[in-house]
Amino acid sequence: MNTAALSALAAVAAYLLGSISFAIVVSRAMRLPDPRSYGSGNPGATNVLRTGKTLAAVLTLAGDAGKGWLAVWLAAMFLPNAVPFVALAVFLGHLFPVFHRFQGGKGVATAAGALLGLDPWLGLATIATWLIIAAFFRYSSLAALVSALFAPFFAWYLKLEDREVAVVVIIAALLIWRHRENIARLLGGQETRIGAKKPAS
Repeated sequence: MNTAALSALAAVAAYLLGSISFAIVVSRAMRLPDPRSYGSGNPGATNVLRTGKTLAAVLTLAGDAGKGWLAVWLAAMFLPNAVPFVALAVFLGHLFPVFHRFQGGKGVATAAGALLGLDPWLGLATIATWLIIAAFFRYSSLAALVSALFAPFFAWYLKLEDREVAVVVIIAALLIWRHRENIARLLGGQETRIGAKKPAS
């Protein structure tokens, strides 16, 4: 099998891995409400935290970030040419999961894991940006947006390959697009802070 076909198979496998929503898996395992049924409705760690179950949120975060990192790490080990495509595919899997009618999360944790796989310094710089903004302002969405804006710059500064920088730009753009409703709430002063419980609408 040629390299192009192997890369395509790797991307498909990464997409399927990305389609596993750990917010839903963890919530079911811990007998918590479906994360799509309360708060923001987003199947992600920040929304799971609104249940008051910190462990569930941590496990969700670890799972979603871990699948992003694992997909890219495996590609780097066995099929280096496929790394950029795998990074994008696992992220797209989280956003548009085939197992959940293509209705997925916003991709912050999975993007972080994928960026760590692409380049540890890139991932750490992006995560550090998220932590700093989140600590100062306590808005997960704002931290994600600022991190997304800086990630392509970090990738360029670290001199990643052109196609890897291009993938980081695409991931950042999609992440910002997925936060378009959060942007409206931030501008309107209606965004919920990290850890705050939001009643189901």
